[in-house]
Amino acid sequence: ELRDYFQRTEKLLPGETIEWVVELKVDGVAASIRYEDGRLVQAVTRGNGEVGDDITHNVRTLRGLPHRLFGDDFPKILELRGEVYMNNSDLVSLNEERIQNGEAEFKNTRNVTAGAIRLLDSRICAQRRLRFLCHGMGFCEGIKERTHMGFLSRVKELGVPLTPGVKCFTNKDELISHCNTIVENLHSLDFEVDGIVIKVNSFDQRETLGA
Repeated sequence: ELRDYFQRTEKLLPGETIEWVVELKVDGVAASIRYEDGRLVQAVTRGNGEVGDDITHNVRTLRGLPHRLFGDDFPKILELRGEVYMNNSDLVSLNEERIQNGEAEFKNTRNVTAGAIRLLDSRICAQRRLRFLCHGMGFCEGIKERTHMGFLSRVKELGVPLTPGVKCFTNKDELISHCNTIVENLHSLDFEVDGIVIKVNSFDQRETLGA
């Protein structure tokens, strides 16, 4: 199926060299986070694909996510797409606290994340130790990069946490081998993964491919 995907894509980009990006699909809650003039102004869940829940107050509690982008050379508008998630080790610590308090344990990190990120009380969300990893770009003004890897490199400079271990390939056999290695080592990660995402690196090629 993966080779069929490569073949379909190559037919739509005849004669062009294609770079393929491999990313982990973090098992959390999809969110878009918007910065204007370097400051975090809004965050929403995916919702039904058109309208999502406003979670700005809770996103401000996420560990490692800047309220203001680093430096002073940032896009006028930067919309990050990514995943709000919880580390497995943080779930263990949280459940230990709940047992001591006579409360029921949480079953998994995704349920905790989905419930906490929509709470009205941001103080409770802060106690859940949630985090964010960026994996894509939404609406932006002032981003000059024309590849996914270039975009990730740029936002990393601005202080945005990225999905770890992202790699780019031109050789499809090497890509498949890398994916198999990822699967073999999933147990070493401190967060849940529910897939591997493969995407075309070039934004211009993506526009040609369409939706």
